Amino acid sequence: MAPLPKIKTSEPGKPFVKLEAANDNTSLITATEWKWIDPRNIAPRQWVYGRHYIRKYVSLTVSPGGVGKTGKAIVEALAMATGRNLLGEEVHERARVWLLNEDPREELDRRVAAACMHYGIREDDLRGFLFVDSFRDQEFITAKQTKNETVIVAPFRNGLKEEIRRRQIDVMIVDPFVSTHSVGENDNMAIDLVIKQFWAPVISETNIAAELIHHSKKLGGNEVNAESARGAVSLIGAARSAIALNPMSLDEATKANVDNRHVYFRATDAKANMAPKSETSRWFKIESIDLLNATRDRPSDHVGVVTAWQWPGALEGYNVADLVAVQKEINAGSYKADVRAANWAGNAVATALGLDVEDDREKIKAMLKVWTKSGALKSVTMDDENRKKRPFLVVGEWANRVEDS
Repeated sequence: MAPLPKIKTSEPGKPFVKLEAANDNTSLITATEWKWIDPRNIAPRQWVYGRHYIRKYVSLTVSPGGVGKTGKAIVEALAMATGRNLLGEEVHERARVWLLNEDPREELDRRVAAACMHYGIREDDLRGFLFVDSFRDQEFITAKQTKNETVIVAPFRNGLKEEIRRRQIDVMIVDPFVSTHSVGENDNMAIDLVIKQFWAPVISETNIAAELIHHSKKLGGNEVNAESARGAVSLIGAARSAIALNPMSLDEATKANVDNRHVYFRATDAKANMAPKSETSRWFKIESIDLLNATRDRPSDHVGVVTAWQWPGALEGYNVADLVAVQKEINAGSYKADVRAANWAGNAVATALGLDVEDDREKIKAMLKVWTKSGALKSVTMDDENRKKRPFLVVGEWANRVEDS
């Protein structure tokens, strides 16, 4: 890594000053010839958790407020600290995790304790592996901005490295990133400096993985992606992996047939420089956990804990008997494959299963797709009432015959 510009640390009564190197015609950079190496001798990347947390790099999570980013970070911290797969992501190594958050300490205690209750985590499982601090209890300032320049707080940077080494920290989770600096959030050069001259030396020299949690812009209900991060785009550019969190939409809630969509959210890969980008969403649900801490004067606290959630399959809750009922209904009539047709096959499904052909349209379409792919139904071209060739759905292989065999 190229040498860092010299930083003049503060003196009593004087501000921090960033000094430019003198123009003495001395080269500050050299070209290094690449030496051939057998790929088998190159060490694999040091993933810690999933394909997001990786040593010596910054990763980023972008989310609107109130979706579940802090709860997700807490459970991820517990997964790494215990070495247990809690959210469906592979834990590559058990890690010492330092979680820093803007909430008061007692609220952080509630949230971590609730997650431990839900996942059956005991005191011995975490001893020496989980560290939690609130920004309200101690200052965490990586950089400051004066009228004319951005200043890296070098003494704090050095102290942070020493504390990471002392505690043998493997992963830092900073929630939110904006609480760790006092530079202009929209200043690309300033944010770039924070990443490259504060975080880069810290993670490189201590071999940690750093996760920065960042707020998205106000998007009026639109989808959050990598470009939705609030402020300077240089932050996204500096991260090697970025995840976007989005709340469940009304349309998604209708398709999934869930009542309270506000306790569901999904994560998608917004940027994946070092692993194949996933095209599928990973879904989560926030479960309410009773801390059982009621007193004579106050009720107990209920705290949300993030859990992994699977999108329901098209046939969830249905069995072979239901399919047979649909097949009999289709066999008794004439049904087109086209959803726009008055005699669409979905009407047969609705009649057989007691569904509403309008309200349950997406579910019915998914069911027909699965049954057609399995061979229980098949598409054939026949003349319609106007003697035009149209695709119709008919019974393929009878389900009761498969069941009886």
